[in-house]
Amino acid sequence: MQGLLNDWRRTNYAKDTTPEIAGEDVTIMGWVHEIRDLGGIIFVIIRDVTGRVQITAPSKKVDAEILEELRAFRKESVVAVKGTVQEAGKAPNGVEIIPKEIKMLNLSNQPLPMDPTEKVKAEIDTRLNSRFLDLRKENVSAIFKIKGQMFHTIRDFFYENGFYEINTPKLVASATEGGTELFPITYFEKEAFLGQSPQLYKQMMMGSGMDKVFEIGQIFRAEEHDTLRHLNEAVSIDAEASFMDDEDMMKVLNDMLVKVISDINENCSEELEILGHELPEADGEFPKVTYDEAVDIINSKGVEMDWGEDLSRDAEKALGDTMGGFYFLTKWPSAIKPFYVMPFEDDEKYAHAFDLMYNNLELSSGATRVHQYDLLVKQIEERDLNPDGFGSYLKAFEYGMPPHAGWGVGADRLTMVLTGSENIRECVLFPRDRHRLTP
Repeated sequence: MQGLLNDWRRTNYAKDTTPEIAGEDVTIMGWVHEIRDLGGIIFVIIRDVTGRVQITAPSKKVDAEILEELRAFRKESVVAVKGTVQEAGKAPNGVEIIPKEIKMLNLSNQPLPMDPTEKVKAEIDTRLNSRFLDLRKENVSAIFKIKGQMFHTIRDFFYENGFYEINTPKLVASATEGGTELFPITYFEKEAFLGQSPQLYKQMMMGSGMDKVFEIGQIFRAEEHDTLRHLNEAVSIDAEASFMDDEDMMKVLNDMLVKVISDINENCSEELEILGHELPEADGEFPKVTYDEAVDIINSKGVEMDWGEDLSRDAEKALGDTMGGFYFLTKWPSAIKPFYVMPFEDDEKYAHAFDLMYNNLELSSGATRVHQYDLLVKQIEERDLNPDGFGSYLKAFEYGMPPHAGWGVGADRLTMVLTGSENIRECVLFPRDRHRLTP
C-alpha cells in the first residue's frame, strides 16, 4: 500500500547530513518545506525535527521518473528520499542530496490553512487554530524544546535533592483556598470542581512523613482574564518540604532556577539562537525586597499604592523597572495571603510569604505554612471560610504535622522568561483561555 514504510528506514536526520559524510548514501524523511523547479534542475528543501536539508535533482544526473515524482510534490507532504550526499556550500549544512529513490508517505492537501515558511505571516488566532502546522516552524518548536529541557532539569534537580514526585487529584469537592475562581463540573450525583492548586494535598503529604515532595501538573482558575500572561489552564511546578521555612525554600527555588538556566544554555544553544534570545543572568543569590520597601519604591515612581494592597500591573512594572531580573518580594501582609500561610510570631500583620518575580512578571508564590491545627482553624474562620469544608485536610494536622514550607511556580510563565516570549499562549501547545477551548 502506498504510504507505508515497508523496508524504508531513516538513516540520517537533517543535522547529521554534513560535508563529513559526502559521498555516502543516506535516507532522509520529513516534510516538503519548499520546492523550486527551474526546468533543468529541481531543488526541494526537506524539513525534519532537527532542521533542513536540500535535495538537488539535475536533469542530467537524475532519472526522468524521479524528476516527475519531485514535480508532484506539494508543500508539507511527508516524503522519504534515498540519495547520495555531496558538498554544496550555499545549501543548508553545506550539503545537498542527489536523489536515487523517492517515496511519498502522505500527500498534503492544498491550500494550507497557514504558511509554515512564514512568507505569509499569520495572526496568533490563525496559528493556534492550526497549531499542528504552526509547530512545524522552527521558532515555534524551539520554544517547546526549551520547555522540555526545563522540565527535564527541574525533575533532575528535585530527584538529586531528595524530593519524591507525587500526583494529586484534579477533581476536588471544594475550593483549595476559598473564593469563587472555580470551574464546577457534574460528578455523578454531586457537584465537583477542577483543582486550583495541589496546595492542600502537598501539605497533607507533609503529615505522611515523606518529608519533601514535588508535583508538575495542571491547575485550573476560572478567572475572566484576557491578558498576555494569564490562562485558565496552566502547568504548575509545586514543591513542599518538612522541617524547612520560607528562607530555606527560597534557596531551593533560587538554586533550581540557576540550574535550569545553566542547563538550557548548555543544551539548547541552537534553539536560543533561532529565537534570538539570551537567557537572563542567574548566578548566586537573587536579591530580596520586602513588601514595605516595595510600596515605597512603587509610590516613589508615581504609582499610587496603599499598604495592604496587592500589586497592580502598574505597580509590578514600577517595581520591576527598579529591581530588574530575578528577585524575591518578601514579608507580605498576612491579610492578603491564604489561610495556610504562617504569620510572624512577633507581628501577625506580616506573613512568612514570598513571591519570585522576574522584572514585572510574577513567577512563583511561596511561604512557611501553618502547621498548628488551632491556628489553622482560626485563620480559616477569619477569612470567612467554614472549617467543615476542610475536614479531610484539617484531620492531617491533628496527628503530628511538622513545620513545613513550599512554593508553586507557573511553568508557562517561566517558559516565557526562558524563551523571550511576550504572550503566554506562545508557550502552551494548546492554550485554554476564556475564549479558546479548541483545538
